[in-house]
Amino acid sequence: MTSSSEFNKAVSVGRPPNIQKRFPNSKALLVSGKFIDLAMIKKKNAICMAANGRNIFVIRGALKAAQRANSALIIEIARSEGGADAYCAVNYWNMARIVDAMCNELGITIPVALHADHYGIKSKADIPDAKIEIPTMFEAGITSIAIDASHLPDDQNLTTNLELKPFIPDWSGLETEIGEIKGKLGLSTKAEALFLIQGLNAHGIFPNWIALNNGTVHGIEASGQGIQVDLTQQIHDALAVYHVSGAQHGTSGNSSQRLREIADRTNTTKANVATALQMISWGLDVNDDGNAALDGNGNFIKIADQGVTETMWATMVAYADNKGWKGGNYKKLNLPFENKLQGLPREIRDRMEKRVESFVYNMLVNVFNAQDTADLAIETILETNGFDPGPKAKRIEDPEEWTPGKITERAALIESNEGPEGDFDD
Repeated sequence: MTSSSEFNKAVSVGRPPNIQKRFPNSKALLVSGKFIDLAMIKKKNAICMAANGRNIFVIRGALKAAQRANSALIIEIARSEGGADAYCAVNYWNMARIVDAMCNELGITIPVALHADHYGIKSKADIPDAKIEIPTMFEAGITSIAIDASHLPDDQNLTTNLELKPFIPDWSGLETEIGEIKGKLGLSTKAEALFLIQGLNAHGIFPNWIALNNGTVHGIEASGQGIQVDLTQQIHDALAVYHVSGAQHGTSGNSSQRLREIADRTNTTKANVATALQMISWGLDVNDDGNAALDGNGNFIKIADQGVTETMWATMVAYADNKGWKGGNYKKLNLPFENKLQGLPREIRDRMEKRVESFVYNMLVNVFNAQDTADLAIETILETNGFDPGPKAKRIEDPEEWTPGKITERAALIESNEGPEGDFDD
């Protein structure tokens, strides 16, 4: 276990400049996502949970679970959830403040990264605003970001990543993505992954993670299709020389056994867990796959004396019915009900957090093999003696072969299956 003196040294040297400036008197070890990735690699076959902080009960429960497991942790929110048009009260600009306060209140001593997930770019018209907005997110305390231009053609995905990288601090964790997350439709290919990572490498950009469409969906996965482990392994093997780890999206709806396979057989070091945690905090019946169970009428099943009160749940259901929200769209209840849920009695709030804590702890220890990775992350911070361990990779691609014109030519040769158009947002 890390000693108190080692922890204090890690807090002193390991927090990046934006965290030091925003929280000068804090004892929370908020760090670059790079350290989280490296800790999982050190342990081998370990995955850090990226707990999606749609409400404060999820954040508190996840922090408590990670502390118990002595696991490093990522708290994240996506652009649709916490951006300018958010459906959650937790957002890109207040998440660091919330997490920092909770860590100090709860005595959390594990390293935590704050990840801006799915910063989506859906057209070239989004780029100018992104150049303004991304720096404000880092000013607010974000320590890791996912640039998601996967909605665009392969060449534009790459060029968008290149264009936005100057607005991301070099010390920050970085994730990139190919293929929208839309289940078995439009599965990612090895050629697409190589194209993106090689093009970035040629320009001296070395992402920590790449996210794929490897068979999962965001929200509720009822098809049983789930993660395609073989496909993931093949793509990760092809990328091995570039030292990029995998980010697994859409874990809800996949069995613990399948997620253990991802840990054992692939280079995945980050796994997003979102919908399951939200449903658990509310007190819904959630199975081992992370899917909320449905009754014969297709409605969620609320467990008595778990999560929110029965009266509050009835109010939430009525609100959703009035809006015409079903299934995964219950996520939109987060914003209008956050303050109402915080106004519930302490014993209710405590049981909401405890339910999340139990679920997250089990996943960290028994599925993701992440226990004791907190010590490894702190060890790496102390070895670095700073807040930036540097890139994992080095440039091996020739930039002359990745000029704008050649990027377009190369992209035209890629065979891919983008799948149907539609709303596949996170």
